[in-house]
Amino acid sequence: MKLKYTVVLLLLSVSSQYSFAQVLNPGKVLERKAINKTNQAINKKADEVIDSAFNTKNNPKTTDNKPVAQNNPKKDTVIDPAGNTQPPLQAYSKYDFVPGERVIYFDDFSQDAVGDFPALWTANAAGEVNTLNIAPGKWLNLNSTDGNYFYLKNIAFPKNYIIEFDIVPKKTGGRIAAGLILYGETKHMEMDNSPHPGNSGIIISIEKANWNTMGYKTGEPVQLTGSSGLNPVEQENVNHVIIWVQGRRLRIYHKSAKVLDMPTNIHEGSVFNRFCFRLSRGASCGSYISNIRITDAAPDMRSKLITEGKLVSYGIYFDVNSDKVKPESYGTIKNIADVLTENAGVKIKIIGHTDADGNDAANLDLSKRRAAAVKNELVKTFGIDASTIETDGMGETKPVAPNDTPANKALNRRVEFIKQ
Repeated sequence: MKLKYTVVLLLLSVSSQYSFAQVLNPGKVLERKAINKTNQAINKKADEVIDSAFNTKNNPKTTDNKPVAQNNPKKDTVIDPAGNTQPPLQAYSKYDFVPGERVIYFDDFSQDAVGDFPALWTANAAGEVNTLNIAPGKWLNLNSTDGNYFYLKNIAFPKNYIIEFDIVPKKTGGRIAAGLILYGETKHMEMDNSPHPGNSGIIISIEKANWNTMGYKTGEPVQLTGSSGLNPVEQENVNHVIIWVQGRRLRIYHKSAKVLDMPTNIHEGSVFNRFCFRLSRGASCGSYISNIRITDAAPDMRSKLITEGKLVSYGIYFDVNSDKVKPESYGTIKNIADVLTENAGVKIKIIGHTDADGNDAANLDLSKRRAAAVKNELVKTFGIDASTIETDGMGETKPVAPNDTPANKALNRRVEFIKQ
């Protein structure tokens, strides 16, 4: 018994010096790598000593001061060694969207210095680029509860496109994490702070308990509204939001489901060329935004792969520096599986590509592992014959664009399917 108390007191003494790094608080700007490595080493050593002294193999571990259930994990959840949970690919079967083969816009704020306002944006409220202790990369901190944040340049939105981004809502404040406004204007204005910017648009209100949408148009007295309470965003967590615009139709996807589907949410004849994020006075809590990507309509996979012999996909997602296929990839991989099933005997080669960030050898290895992971999902999840698929990786050696901007780097991060 004396040994137990001695070990516990020793560990508490050591770990107390670093306890501040274990608090989950996206409101603080952290340079996280050194702190995380220190915490991981301390936690690992603590677990080993306690297990040895107490001989209790089933003692639950913790991450970020939150217990991780180990005895009865959810049936459709996989718990990885880091203590993170991720639904299997099948759980995202309602993700029927497939991003196009053309990246129209991408920004992860990697070109901006921490503490600065991003160079390609403007606002009438406070904001800056931050890092977070719960997610990699850089994030635009909508650091207010009232204001508009505009991307400065025009974007030629097609009739069918997908816009997606990551958002971390702050815990304090109002009910709205942020609003996204897609709108059209005939004369360019850096900032249009009116309630309904441009001559037509759609306001998507991302709330802690709901999703609300409103389509508007100058001269039209009727506002086209939609609402849903399914799978709202979680505060102080990374939420990947996907919005699919198809003509007048608007669909929103979040957390393994389609949360809203409005067939006529956009006014007839509306043409959009701008977008901004909005915080509403007295109702918003503020959020962190990153990894904003807009792609065009989904490609005709059958034609691209069978007729043209090559398909380039930007719709297969991986964690940073990881070969783990993210569940949001379901729609893309299923469509490829459908083509292979309908064309029995066709053989393909899957080739992974990365951008030029990081070590050359590491990028080559990562690209090979990612291609193999996609093959594994085709075989394991959709029953495709493994003997019909080869894999390879090219790392950063076959860029399709200069590795000089976040948008161009996004073009180089891709998976190609080649008919053999």
